[in-house]
Amino acid sequence: MRGASVWLERLFGLRRAGTTAGREVVAGLTTFAAMVYCVAVNPMILAATGMDRASVLTATCLIAILSTGMVGLLANLPLGLAPAMGSNVIFAWVLVVQMQVPWPAALAVVSLTGIIFLILTLTRVRERIAHELPDPLRVGIQIAVGLVIMFIGMRNAGFVVASKNTFITMGSLRDPGVVLTLVGFILTPVLVARRVPGALILSIMVMTVTGLFVPDGHGGTITRWPTRLAALPVWPRETAFRLDFAYVAHHLAYLLPMIFFFLCTELFGTLANLLGVVGAAGLLGRTGAIPRATEVFATDAIGTIVGPMLGTAVVTVYSESVTGVQAGGRTGLTALVIAAGFVVSLFLWPLFMIIPPQATAPALLMVGILMFGGIARLDLTDQTQTIPAVLTFTIALLTSNLINGMALGTFSYMLMMLAGGRRVSPVLWMLGGIFILFFVVSAHLH
Repeated sequence: MRGASVWLERLFGLRRAGTTAGREVVAGLTTFAAMVYCVAVNPMILAATGMDRASVLTATCLIAILSTGMVGLLANLPLGLAPAMGSNVIFAWVLVVQMQVPWPAALAVVSLTGIIFLILTLTRVRERIAHELPDPLRVGIQIAVGLVIMFIGMRNAGFVVASKNTFITMGSLRDPGVVLTLVGFILTPVLVARRVPGALILSIMVMTVTGLFVPDGHGGTITRWPTRLAALPVWPRETAFRLDFAYVAHHLAYLLPMIFFFLCTELFGTLANLLGVVGAAGLLGRTGAIPRATEVFATDAIGTIVGPMLGTAVVTVYSESVTGVQAGGRTGLTALVIAAGFVVSLFLWPLFMIIPPQATAPALLMVGILMFGGIARLDLTDQTQTIPAVLTFTIALLTSNLINGMALGTFSYMLMMLAGGRRVSPVLWMLGGIFILFFVVSAHLH
């Protein structure tokens, strides 16, 4: 026992970090409970592309184990990494469904961005890009993705349906599924507001169990009874190593905006979450520098390269890691405990497979709402900040096309900067050129 303590001290520096092994274990379990909802939600979202749900579930667990374990051992930080909520929605509904890119090619796009991001990380170019893309566009894109997440969750649950008069309307309260979803929309925010540990997965569990006793109107129940509680992991044979780089090479101009989008997601999503978690742990340097940032970004990039090889999308640092920090987590031991939790999840896949969309919709609603937090960074009295941000998420929502919103928001920002005699960064000129190219190619293809 003493030997184990010495080994842990040597590997993680627990005493120097002001923590103990017991505290790190509790912190790891807390973070795992807060982020394990991704094991249920990610396969459900990617199933819209035609990908096998069971294979995606296994891929989700495997990449979470790999990425979180790596960041614990290499960076010695209390972080949890897994497929990004938001990027997976854009992957499924924009890249595959709207743009009609086959999912093997879409996985190749994501893996390619991981390779580019790894190069940018190792050459430290990413710091310059991160500083030059203005906040109004970052915030507008973040909110747009949040709105898409909320809409997809509500539509999959049948809470919103198509309407001839208003295009979209609420589903009938005579539908038990709509009522169950509505209950979740009330329950989940209450759990979050009360700071209940693992509020999202707890909500999913409660709604799933409730669904076992709620009729679906077709002679069954909303949640199907499981045939077994645990089973050996299923190898993701339907999705693993199916990347189609040939399609990407032949349609590179058409895919450039999405490549840029996923790069932005990795650059700014990971950076924002990492700053929040490390700052909450009191681990930022005196100058605000992030400790072992290169190791974290490299791990994130490697996860985004390997994840698509298994059958899932962009990997990122989860903001839910803050819950573990609040529970006392300070070192990579917390990360290893999180990774162990995903190992256990591999054997509980029969339970995750019965979770209905009515149970995950409230969790998606909360994830979407939390993505609105970036608006606090904007000066709402400055029209050069508010107009591009609002145009970005409004146009994206109303046209059901994220690229339209990103393009109009970018153009409006550039025009206002030029009209005011202010400098437009090279990154903005590059982004504007990519969007022009996209519109020309898209119009030709359609």
